[in-house]
Amino acid sequence: MADNPFVRTSEFVKSGTRPEHYPEPELPEIAVAGRSNVGKSSLINRMVNRRRLAKVSNTPGRTQLLNFFVINGEFMLCDLPGYGYAKVPRSVQVGWGAMIERYLVGRSSLRALLVLVDCRREPGEWERELVAFCLRHGRAVIPVATKVDKLPVSQRKPALARLSQQLGLGRRGLIGWSAATGEGLEPLWQAIQRHIAPLSPAELAADPEAAAEAAPAPAPVLLDEAGRRQVGTDLPPSPPPAPAPTRTRRFTIARAADGGLRALEGADPKPTT
Repeated sequence: MADNPFVRTSEFVKSGTRPEHYPEPELPEIAVAGRSNVGKSSLINRMVNRRRLAKVSNTPGRTQLLNFFVINGEFMLCDLPGYGYAKVPRSVQVGWGAMIERYLVGRSSLRALLVLVDCRREPGEWERELVAFCLRHGRAVIPVATKVDKLPVSQRKPALARLSQQLGLGRRGLIGWSAATGEGLEPLWQAIQRHIAPLSPAELAADPEAAAEAAPAPAPVLLDEAGRRQVGTDLPPSPPPAPAPTRTRRFTIARAADGGLRALEGADPKPTT
């Protein structure tokens, strides 16, 4: 594996399924999400210069836990379960949806989510819903198009522009990535650094796009049915707010008409008071 100048140390910390299992939120955190055949484990291994920090399975979708790694002693990397082709019981698939939702909403140290899509395929409903969910909850998204080495160079830029539109990100650029060649390594690390290391006022003034990405997101709050912060998030409990109409969206796993699994989706229920 080629040398990676961005990484000094990388080590596995722990795995978990619920907030009480997570590491203490002492370091800024970057999470990685993608379909189970998008090359997520290969990206993590190449990104941190380790051959098997994240296990590459012959059966996609075997990651069933949130796996935490500390990188350079500076930030935490969280590998989220993949979706799409995992041959596991449906009850496990349903549990994954709740587990990921709980993490994305309640993890106070989370700075950004890497959302991986295959550059050769149109994003599915799961990817679009995941991006929209993060943006609704004030979570920064770093979109990454994997396997760009599979496309001719002349097709890469149009493919990335098309994917950005399909994900609902407008003209925002995707990072083109190849685990095979290392293409995209530097811009990927630059994007991560913008979220884990504060920029100086001079750097913010010189780079409006970086300034927009570095702007703090609203503090996420995970509420129970009574309107109280749920125990087990990284946020302190608070008294219930005054009654007001609320709208929530629950992510579930459902079987699509074509027989495939659709993850992290659900219809908005009617407002309640």
